[in-house]
Amino acid sequence: MLAREQKVMGIIFANMHDIALSDITKNRTMASVPFGGRYRLIDFPLSNLVNANIFNIGLITKANYQSLMDHVGSGREWDLSRKTSGLHILPPYGNKNYGIYRGKLEALGSALDYLTGSHEKYVVLSDCEIVSNIDLTPFIEQHQESDADITIMYSSGYLDRQAAQDSIILNFDDTGRLIETMCNPDISGEFNYSLNIMIMEREFLMHIVTEAVSKGEFSFDRDILQKRNKNYKICGYRYDGLVRKIASIKAYYQANIDLLNESVRDQLFTKERLIYTKIRDEAPVRYGLQAHVKNSFIADGCIIEGEVENSIVFRGCKIKKGAVVKNCVLMQGTVIGEKAEVQYTITDKNVTISDFRTMISASTYPAYIAKGTTI
Repeated sequence: MLAREQKVMGIIFANMHDIALSDITKNRTMASVPFGGRYRLIDFPLSNLVNANIFNIGLITKANYQSLMDHVGSGREWDLSRKTSGLHILPPYGNKNYGIYRGKLEALGSALDYLTGSHEKYVVLSDCEIVSNIDLTPFIEQHQESDADITIMYSSGYLDRQAAQDSIILNFDDTGRLIETMCNPDISGEFNYSLNIMIMEREFLMHIVTEAVSKGEFSFDRDILQKRNKNYKICGYRYDGLVRKIASIKAYYQANIDLLNESVRDQLFTKERLIYTKIRDEAPVRYGLQAHVKNSFIADGCIIEGEVENSIVFRGCKIKKGAVVKNCVLMQGTVIGEKAEVQYTITDKNVTISDFRTMISASTYPAYIAKGTTI
């Protein structure tokens, strides 16, 4: 059954996990963090919703969202540039009674006018820190066929302490009902962890948001999932597909490098459910006579004259003669000078590594070079 027939809308939170990548998100939202050579993190939840035929989508922002607005624009690449429904940018101060929000409940409080003006029966909520190609249709159908107030999508697997501190750990009874929630625990191990994707009825969401905010509550995880799991029937939907959770610089680096694995690419980029992004018309990659590239992703607009191995190279980068780049993530416009060597490093946009410079880190702690830096 199509989500259009099911009357489902979507809301995406752009800033909820900015602190996990505090260096990279200093001048941008989590949603607009570059990924995989040509994408932004927003592309994954946005494409997941559109692929489920959800075409009324609100994008809640908080700060530093200029690059995000430039990327999504009117939503044309996602077929969201429409006379009715489509993509709605919901900035802070969207409601005079709310300021800069502290959590999802307050963020949704500032979007109550948008929720009130919508007519869909159900609403899917999603964050931007999960890289995954998810078929939302069975998730939506399970919720509709159950009598749950909220259905939350989760995955199971190992989380280190850093990842767990940016996660919601969930425990369910034998019927699939939520019985325990741990918010950002300082632990590690095998857990059921939330993918921060939920579905509920729109009227129910408006009710709990209005009630919670009137009591000064602002955290959906702590004030709804944790405190009110006995008041509401909250059930789980287990997702067993590929998931990459961006909870740290190391996790961001590894999620990018994992794209060099063919099985990961096959699961993330399928013919059945495309991942859409902003189209940029740039020249093809130009390779010099001394260029040597091995097991790397090179985006269009690049000029490669040196050696690149096991790396993700975004659009418009230049690797000069004699330069060596190994196990790196180079964002748009990075320039690696002649005979420079860079290993296990993330460069933000428009970074320049001068001639003969050396920058070597380790896979366990990749170095990060801020936007516009020259070394």
